[in-house]
Amino acid sequence: MAARIIDGKVIASELRARVADEVARVQRVHGVTPGLAVVLVGSDPASQVYVRSKHKQTQAAGMASFEHVLPADVEQIELLALIGKLNRDPGVHGILVQLPLPKSLDTEAVINAIDPAKDVDGLHPNNAGRLAGGFAALSPCTPLGCIILTKSVHASLEGLNAIVIGRSNLVGRPLVQLLLNENATVTIAHSRSRDLAQLCARADLVYGAVGRPEMVRADWIKPGATVIDVGINRLPGPDGKDRLVGDVAFAEVSEVAGAITPVPGGVGQMTVACLLVNTLRAACAIHGLAKPAV
Repeated sequence: MAARIIDGKVIASELRARVADEVARVQRVHGVTPGLAVVLVGSDPASQVYVRSKHKQTQAAGMASFEHVLPADVEQIELLALIGKLNRDPGVHGILVQLPLPKSLDTEAVINAIDPAKDVDGLHPNNAGRLAGGFAALSPCTPLGCIILTKSVHASLEGLNAIVIGRSNLVGRPLVQLLLNENATVTIAHSRSRDLAQLCARADLVYGAVGRPEMVRADWIKPGATVIDVGINRLPGPDGKDRLVGDVAFAEVSEVAGAITPVPGGVGQMTVACLLVNTLRAACAIHGLAKPAV
């Protein structure tokens, strides 16, 4: 029996609608309009598409959207000065610097310069440390989206065996912490892990976040497991055009899994929706308001 397809588009749309309702309530009751500032350095086409999508969805949710586009050859000191200005701006509650940055810039220094209270990407060491310690923190958007997608299948993740393939600071490591917070039993695997197929075969929840096209195969998957595919890889298609595939061999794995996210149309849809969640949460925290109901 084929797996249930977890429709990220539908789930993200429902989440954005809930965010918009909460934004309207916070504006009406407290006079606060959450504001998101996105900083784009250079003219990378993929980054431009992401930034346009963020701008459109931020405005659709009733939030204030601020875009700052800088040339690829911008000096580090100029970028840090802009971040300092956004840190001090009371109308800005979330700051996102679109990654990757040009190699001439020090990405770590740029992330460290963002006010942790406004770090809606969840990458500042303060937020990463709080998350690792099990404390409340702004969490990276993609792992947060993974948890929401998983919970659309399982009301509780308590006691489930989960494996995260990939240990990046952006996805793998924070996803492990979020799963631990849900009381799952977690294995983190990576390119150096031995017997990866056997490790996966024990898991109720499998997260592919390693950046290798269609690496996770059907014989890796426990029958009925939930598979969340974080990968976005471009492969040449038969018509000469690139096709998008995940880290999971979707066609064969969907014959074994109980539920699976497609690529595209899965995790990617959730990332921007969770960015809106983080911006709303940051705005409420900065103004001393109760945590929003999203």
